[in-house]
Amino acid sequence: MTESAADPLTTKLPAGFDVLADDEALASEVAEALSQVEEDLLGSLASADELVNASARYLAQAGGKRVRPLLTVLTSMLGNGVDERVRRAAAVMEMTHLATLYHDDVMDSAPVRRGAPAAHQVWGNSVAILTGDLILARASRLMSELGLEASEIQAQTFERLVMGQLHETVGPQEGEDAYAHYLRVIGDKTGSLVAAASRLGALFGGCSAQTITMLQNYGEAVGVAFQLADDVIDLTADPASSGKTPGTDLREGVATLPVLLLRQQAQDGSSRQTQRDATELLTLIDADLSSDAALAQTVAAVVAHPVTEQSWQVAHSWAEKAKDSIQELPESTVKSALVSFADAVVEREG
Repeated sequence: MTESAADPLTTKLPAGFDVLADDEALASEVAEALSQVEEDLLGSLASADELVNASARYLAQAGGKRVRPLLTVLTSMLGNGVDERVRRAAAVMEMTHLATLYHDDVMDSAPVRRGAPAAHQVWGNSVAILTGDLILARASRLMSELGLEASEIQAQTFERLVMGQLHETVGPQEGEDAYAHYLRVIGDKTGSLVAAASRLGALFGGCSAQTITMLQNYGEAVGVAFQLADDVIDLTADPASSGKTPGTDLREGVATLPVLLLRQQAQDGSSRQTQRDATELLTLIDADLSSDAALAQTVAAVVAHPVTEQSWQVAHSWAEKAKDSIQELPESTVKSALVSFADAVVEREG
């Protein structure tokens, strides 16, 4: 492969997919497909209405890793490869993801997305919400042109996305296990769309029913692993390289994996000392963390506690589950890339 052909692919791919560059023909095919998907994505978001055109294309033009369309493209290559249906499904998966970002940023009052002011900071909450709705409507229309099964997958995925957000918003119900509730939330909010992206690529690539199921399970597990890793990275990331203040979730009172495990240990730890240590640390976490000094002290205490390593172990177990899901696939560059990506999502530093 020439340098000019290799660079565009390798610089755009998320961590873990570097192995694709070792297969010249495959790398070229992936690069071409992703370029076409990007054109389809921006074209599908375009509008003659100036406001709609600007707001709907805003986050897409801000960048992003494009993990979901990449998975759709790759999984199709385990069958007959990329065609117009695969590219359409890939674009729809990214559109659906983008729409959720508009909504999430309003609900979270997030000031920044992808290094730029969040859409609601530019146009206000109402326009941001309606833009997300519009993108979802267009995504559904485009998917309907791919047939009933594709529409059903899109509808089921959208339902899970909404249910995940709803359950996260209201929290666990009385008597419901908080840890199980959290895994359900991230499965719905993150795992569902990654699973759909992997499934649709295999479906339109003409893969067998068994292969489609394997890839759907892979996507679900790798999506959960990604979010669990994010929970730990929120505490351990280097602010100089990540640009984020460690412990943002703690400050905002978000019940992420390390905190949930601590609460479990405080209630039914393996020893009284374990329970006492967890209880003392939760006292710090539940205190006022508005000052940078208090937050830094609490973050340092959580990172030093065994619960941080335990959280990494949980994230790694989901990455292993993702790899186990595709163990029976024949060896190929695509399979190697999927395995490598599962490892990469839990080996990130930010």
